[in-house]
Amino acid sequence: MIPLRPLDLGDVLVGAFASIGRGWKQLYGTAVAVYLAAVLLVGGAIAVAYSAVGDRLREIIDLPRGGEPSWAQVQPLVVAFVCVWAFALVVMLLSTAVVTAAVPAVLQDTVLGRPVVFGAVWRRAWERVPAVLGTVLLTGLIGLVPMALLMAVFVALMVGLSASLDGDANAAGGLAAFGFLGVLATAPVVTWLWVKFSLAPHVAVFEGQGPVRSMRRSWDLVRGGWWRIFGISLLGYLMAAAAGFAIREAVDMASFVPMAGTGPLRESQDLTTLLVGLSGWFALALVGQLVAQIVTSTFPQLVTGLLYVDQRIRNENLAPVLASAAGGAGPHPPAPPVVG
Repeated sequence: MIPLRPLDLGDVLVGAFASIGRGWKQLYGTAVAVYLAAVLLVGGAIAVAYSAVGDRLREIIDLPRGGEPSWAQVQPLVVAFVCVWAFALVVMLLSTAVVTAAVPAVLQDTVLGRPVVFGAVWRRAWERVPAVLGTVLLTGLIGLVPMALLMAVFVALMVGLSASLDGDANAAGGLAAFGFLGVLATAPVVTWLWVKFSLAPHVAVFEGQGPVRSMRRSWDLVRGGWWRIFGISLLGYLMAAAAGFAIREAVDMASFVPMAGTGPLRESQDLTTLLVGLSGWFALALVGQLVAQIVTSTFPQLVTGLLYVDQRIRNENLAPVLASAAGGAGPHPPAPPVVG
């Protein structure tokens, strides 16, 4: 599927699309199963939360015009929202880890020219989910600093806008400037660290390493190829984002027709009637979001996985090992051993 030499941009992109062509059923089948299960779990959590606090929600909706809900009415809704949000976050992190682990499991077979079997892909991916989840969480922590600073900028700007009406916005303006300068200072560092650890999920699956050792291994593999990995990875993410955006736009256009037929909500209609009227739009939007999520979560990882193989070819002479594994007996040879 790929030449047994250092890969250029064309080789990486062709290899990524070739992997999709050979293993799309297994790759996308795993992603669809995982994300549908995640949606069902989150939907069940929402249904449970609504059954618990639905009465309070209807009380707030039925308040007379201009009436303010009491904290006793709002508190259960806040607690339910936080619980559902936390549960959804855990479910999405776990589903992302499964899909991220499935990508190198598929790539391992396609690079070696072996048949891609769904059961084998699922087994190898599920076994490595804890390690991959660890690398995803540890890498995600890197981005918390600029995200926190960005949130500080946003809050400071909102406070400054409110304070400017009273003629005192100096403190909020200083906080916003500090947060903006902090983002400018930390964003390059975070980007550099993100690229250094970008190969860790593939190390966890290909080499069977734990989270910390996978990140150390990724750090070593990226040495000497940071700019090339950054540029090709960024291109892969941009291509996937553009495809996901196009899919969502197409689905939004298709869902405009059922939405246009709902008409304005009459006074005699209640919340249930409104939810039924929006069910068609929600179903189409969910399908579009699911397809876009699958594209944006698999294609960049295929690109990154091929960059992992490329770095090992460049630094560890992996090409003869790949040639030997591709010509070995058995439909599922073990992953190429760690060299060095």
